[in-house]
Amino acid sequence: MKNKRYTLAVRRLEDGDTDSSVLAEFLGVLDGLDTEVKAVYLDRGFYDSKCLTLLQAHNYAYVVPIIRWGETIQQELSGGWSRVIQHDLTGKLDGHSWTVEFPIYIDCTYLNGRYDEHGVARHGYAADAPFIDSPRDARYHYTKRFGIEATYRLSEQSIATTTTQNPVVRLLYVVVSLLLQNVWRYLHWEYVATPRRGGRRLWSWSFKEFIKMLCRAAWTALAVRRVVPANRPPDDRFHR
Repeated sequence: MKNKRYTLAVRRLEDGDTDSSVLAEFLGVLDGLDTEVKAVYLDRGFYDSKCLTLLQAHNYAYVVPIIRWGETIQQELSGGWSRVIQHDLTGKLDGHSWTVEFPIYIDCTYLNGRYDEHGVARHGYAADAPFIDSPRDARYHYTKRFGIEATYRLSEQSIATTTTQNPVVRLLYVVVSLLLQNVWRYLHWEYVATPRRGGRRLWSWSFKEFIKMLCRAAWTALAVRRVVPANRPPDDRFHR
C-alpha cells in the first residue's frame, strides 16, 4: 500500500557475493513485481561504478550517499556551499573498463554545536530522480531510508531466540519476524485506522501489543498448560 513500509525480499549473504551482485538480484526481483518503484535508496556501501551502472541500466531513480574517493571529491566536500556537480567513476571487469557519469548533490548544513562541533557539515549524494531539484531535496528524500533501521529494531521484539548455529534456521526466524511486521502494518492500516475525509486516522496500536495478542492466541490454540495438576496434596517436605 502507498507510503507503507513492507519487507519484500530477504537474502542470506554467501561467500563470493558482492554489493553489485546482490543489487542486481534484488533489482531483478523488483522488475518481476507488479509494482511501481519511485526510487531506490541505498547506503554508501553501494557507491561504486558497478552499482550505479546497474541502477541506470534498470532506469530506476536513486539516491546514494557518496564516499570521499579521490582528490576531486575531497576538495568539493571541504569548501563551498550547497551545489550540484557532475562526476564520474571508472570501473573495470574482465579487462574492460567503462565510465559512469552522474550528478552529485552537495548539501551544506550548519552544525550549531551538535556533536560538540561547529561550522558547516557537507554531505554528498549521487542522485538521479525527477523529484530531486536541489541538494536539500536529496538529503530530505534520503532520510526516508532510515526507516529500514526502524524495521530492524522492531524485529528484535518478535525474533525467536535460538542457540543453533544453522544459518538457514536463523534466517528463517528473521524472515518470520519481518513477515509479522508486514501483517501488523496491513492490519493496522486496514482495520484499526478510521476512514475520514482527508485521510485515515491511525489509532495507536504498537507492534509490541500486536505480538502479545499473537502469543495469547497461540497459547489458546495450542492449549498450552500453565498449571500441572497434582494427584495428591503436597506432604510435609513442601512446607517450611
